[in-house]
Amino acid sequence: FFFSFSSVIAAVAAALSPPTRTPAGLRQTSKMTRLPIAASALLLASASAFAPVSLTAQTGTSLPLRMSTISADETFASEDAKKQIGNDAFLNTNLMQRAMSGPAKKNQEKLKIGIVGAGLAGMVAAMDLADAGHDVEMFELRPYVGGKVSSWIDKDGNHIEMGLHVFFGCYYNLFGIMKRTGSFDYALRVKEHVHTFVNDGGKLGALDFRFPIGAPVSGLQAFFKTEQLEVEDKFHNAVRLGTSPIVRALFDFDGGMDMVRDLDDITFTEWFTQLGGSRGSLDRMWDPIAYALGFVDCDHISARCMLTIFMLFAIRTEASVLRMLEGSPQTYLHDPIIQYLEDRNVKINLSTGCRDLVHEVDDQGRPTRVTGITVGPKDEVKEFDVVVAALDVPGIRKVLPENFRKYPIFDNIYKLDTVPIATVQVRFDGWVTELEDETRMMDVAGDQSDGKGGGIDNLLYSADAEFSCFADLALTSPTEYYKEGEGSLIQAVFDERAFDRSNDQIVQDCIDQLNKLFPSSRKLKCTWSSVVKLGQSLYREKPGQDKLRPRQATPVENFFLAGSYTYQDYLDSMEGATRSGLMVADEIVARADGPNGLKAKSAAAKAAKEEAVLA
Repeated sequence: FFFSFSSVIAAVAAALSPPTRTPAGLRQTSKMTRLPIAASALLLASASAFAPVSLTAQTGTSLPLRMSTISADETFASEDAKKQIGNDAFLNTNLMQRAMSGPAKKNQEKLKIGIVGAGLAGMVAAMDLADAGHDVEMFELRPYVGGKVSSWIDKDGNHIEMGLHVFFGCYYNLFGIMKRTGSFDYALRVKEHVHTFVNDGGKLGALDFRFPIGAPVSGLQAFFKTEQLEVEDKFHNAVRLGTSPIVRALFDFDGGMDMVRDLDDITFTEWFTQLGGSRGSLDRMWDPIAYALGFVDCDHISARCMLTIFMLFAIRTEASVLRMLEGSPQTYLHDPIIQYLEDRNVKINLSTGCRDLVHEVDDQGRPTRVTGITVGPKDEVKEFDVVVAALDVPGIRKVLPENFRKYPIFDNIYKLDTVPIATVQVRFDGWVTELEDETRMMDVAGDQSDGKGGGIDNLLYSADAEFSCFADLALTSPTEYYKEGEGSLIQAVFDERAFDRSNDQIVQDCIDQLNKLFPSSRKLKCTWSSVVKLGQSLYREKPGQDKLRPRQATPVENFFLAGSYTYQDYLDSMEGATRSGLMVADEIVARADGPNGLKAKSAAAKAAKEEAVLA
């Protein structure tokens, strides 16, 4: 380990000279000749610290390899569903192809399936189930689809979003769905491979992943050369990352991932400071990233959550590449899915929430099967062979009858905590993020569509604001968000620190904090604003939550769960929702046919009910 530590110091020393950065945030590409040497030194150093041979020698036994906190063999009937969890899922390049091509087979038996919730998970599940030959009907409480990825148009023609939606390059399943609906090639705009931090006074820092050599070297040099950290913090940061499970995974992926899974019971701060990580690194770089991932800081977010993302960044060059939609989620993500579903006769009932699950019980009062749902203001009963609850955490809690909690899988859902967020949209009469040219900042004349306005066209982070991440949608997603004669449309996501304030106060706080980050923007005026609050948004990625997430199949034989909070090896995100939708469909398809299949059991239950009525 002494060799490892010394080599880390040498690697950091070789890379500490920061590059120059223009005010607009574009990195100069000179003075980079020492980076490959520095990166290689750290890799070799870390390898010596985490070589599997050394671990075996110390313990006398090899470490067991676990697929996940849930045993796939015990809980999944579908082989395709199993592929979405476990260590192999992080390396499986075929996931996009699976999502793009649909389910592996078409069932012989046709099920009547009701899906409660028309968010991303529910719509993806409906796509697969319809393609497998089933009769699918969906029920959504809101007047629009999308769930936490919803967007709509107000009376003045403004597109309003439920949150700021960014597509990481490792969203393989979601990209496969977009390819399947035909939207991938026109709906997404790829951003520069840079994660930019904006600090008070307009000072910029970044993780610049642009480098001739891909992961992990591109990531190592990005951390070594970032201006976001002071020299001392950069040193401590390198020491901690150089002794992390991520580095072990470069040489022993299963061992590294098992280490990450074992870190769900401590916070990222606890893990980071155990072996050299500094408070300065947490405050200036890791906290903004944690807030962007889960709307909680490093003192409260699970180490597993943070390290899972970093693991993806380390092994996949494209994982840290960001994309954003051309315009609103409704137009560029949901509408193509809706068209796909309608082409397959899937009925989507909007403004029609599920009020209750009609179900049978055993002699202990536990549910045995769901026969249907009651929907709408008149409590209309809809009968189905299979029911899928594709909801978020607050949604599933409202739908589940109390006696379902007799099963631990359902009771655990009530132990999941959630986080509140407020999404703010503020339009200005100039370009807020333009730091280099004040004249350009004020210029909104003519056609500046297609991202031609002034400023930074990318997702932005800040350690000096209460919004976890933000972007100028008039630049990043201009097709529907740019308005001729107007400037920036800043969209920022405030976490629970600001949630309880009035909408007017949140808007003013957003403007004031933007003015601190971009001092020249004080000369601009706000021309329009919107605030959307979600009191219970994502489930809170705090320690100990991962084991509470339910699998998609449940003890109630024909009742299934979907949603990004359900168990899959990703976070509560668009990709997580997509994975859960594919997994629940795979589970239903795998169970549909045969003498003990879902269709046969449904027919037997109906026959028994008719016999009981006649008797």
